[in-house]
Amino acid sequence: MISHSRLFIPALSCAAACAGAHVVLPPGGAAAGSTYAAAFKVGHACKGSTATTALAIHLPDGFTLVRAQPRDGWALETGPHDVRWTASNPKMALPGASSDSFVVVGKLTSVPGPLWFRASQTCDAGSADWAAVPGAGNAKPEFPAPRLDVLAPGVAALDVRDAWARPTVAGQPAAALYAVLTAPSGGRVVGATSAVGAVSLHEMRMDGDVMRMRELDDGLELPPGQAVPLSPNGLHFMLTGLKQPLIAGTQVPLTLRFVDREGRKGDLDVQVPVGAAPPAAGGEHRHPG
Repeated sequence: MISHSRLFIPALSCAAACAGAHVVLPPGGAAAGSTYAAAFKVGHACKGSTATTALAIHLPDGFTLVRAQPRDGWALETGPHDVRWTASNPKMALPGASSDSFVVVGKLTSVPGPLWFRASQTCDAGSADWAAVPGAGNAKPEFPAPRLDVLAPGVAALDVRDAWARPTVAGQPAAALYAVLTAPSGGRVVGATSAVGAVSLHEMRMDGDVMRMRELDDGLELPPGQAVPLSPNGLHFMLTGLKQPLIAGTQVPLTLRFVDREGRKGDLDVQVPVGAAPPAAGGEHRHPG
């Protein structure tokens, strides 16, 4: 078993030494009571260092360890609430400019709400404790702990980012909605509804020299943790029978219907901004918690 003192090595001058690094879980959450593969993404080494040499995760109450995924060339140590990977030699360390995921599988609590995983990143020069939880003001700390939203039944484990729609003119019968969709544990978007018109999933595809549009009758498969972009001349939601024009600066209400890989159904409500161009990358929907 790994001792708590061994897991979390105090950071030395962390504000100066660790800027630019981060340890995060994919957004989108996971269903309460499900078995969840927590993929902790390590992006960049500590500032002034050339590689990440170890990662330690403290598992919170509400996450029961099933197994940790080994990594070639890394030693793996586990305890009931602790997991640690350590590079066996400098050549196996994670280069500073690279990112990769360290995976722990566990059984989630049946109680919805956020779980915070304290993480300790050790580099060849310095270390960082990603262990801070936002306070009552919900201000984001400098070194936040990775967060997982445990979702109530009926809420989709799905992340929607950079959603947008182009404005329309009076009398225009249809419009397209775009976004980037990610399901951390995988699943399928099987439909959508909106108060301003009928919604269907479509894809644009070349048929010889002609670009054709077809409806995706079976919905859209989302591989685990893989971002799937919906964009002009590609996948998109088609909004037909518009009841009103889409005006720049307003939002289109959209409810996505989702089924995860274990057959659980859930919905996610999204407000899609209307604008002449895609929003700056990083706009997101986060489950409340």
